[in-house]
Amino acid sequence: MAENEKAIIEVNNLRKVYRLGKEKVIALEDINIKIKKGEICCILGTSGSGKSTLLNMLAGLEKPTKGEIIIRNYHVNKLNEKKLATFRQKYIGFVFQSYNLIPTLTALENVALPLVFRRIGKRKRLQLSKNMLKLVGLGTHLKHKPTQMSGGQQQRVGIARAFAAQPSVIFADEPTGNLDSKTTIEVMLLMVKIAKDNNQTLIIVTHDREIADYADRIVQLKDGNVIADYQVNHDKANETETDETNV
Repeated sequence: MAENEKAIIEVNNLRKVYRLGKEKVIALEDINIKIKKGEICCILGTSGSGKSTLLNMLAGLEKPTKGEIIIRNYHVNKLNEKKLATFRQKYIGFVFQSYNLIPTLTALENVALPLVFRRIGKRKRLQLSKNMLKLVGLGTHLKHKPTQMSGGQQQRVGIARAFAAQPSVIFADEPTGNLDSKTTIEVMLLMVKIAKDNNQTLIIVTHDREIADYADRIVQLKDGNVIADYQVNHDKANETETDETNV
């Protein structure tokens, strides 16, 4: 199997049950997924489908009731909090719906902050951060604070922050939920391009089918189960778009 074909994420028999008093709520039933290195994968589902729970499991934010999660040969579900923190710093990036920028810091400082925990020297981390902000079209906004930027610009800072340390895997949780349709397209194209250019694995969690279509593959959840898992035919989508343009 070629390097590109290796599974960077493997989920086996994953189950999550929450107990509310005497009630049992099954958030994830029995999930089995393999995601390849460099793949753009969308976890699609409505509210209550289990997609957010799955994201939390993959990121090590919650422990499963049963099953295993392997990322880059690390058994995430077996790592303690200290090892999980180190693992996330080295290999994982996050893009959030609500941006999660620190309001008192500039765009440059927000992007550079996670690199501090990677023990990257100040000069290098500022240069890396500056390069990423230029890449996402914010080269003139380095000293702007979040309140001085639009929602789309703040999300671009969030993308720059997630990708700056070149993590193996990026999780994007409803990344365009607070954006208008034009900005949504710009942000999605930007994230996909950066991930493709660097052969990074991008996991997008959304309820929006239009967002899902930017992925290479869609894994659809309902009631804690995978009900569909298929490749996206971008050629067909492009043909349809071209046909509609020519009408």
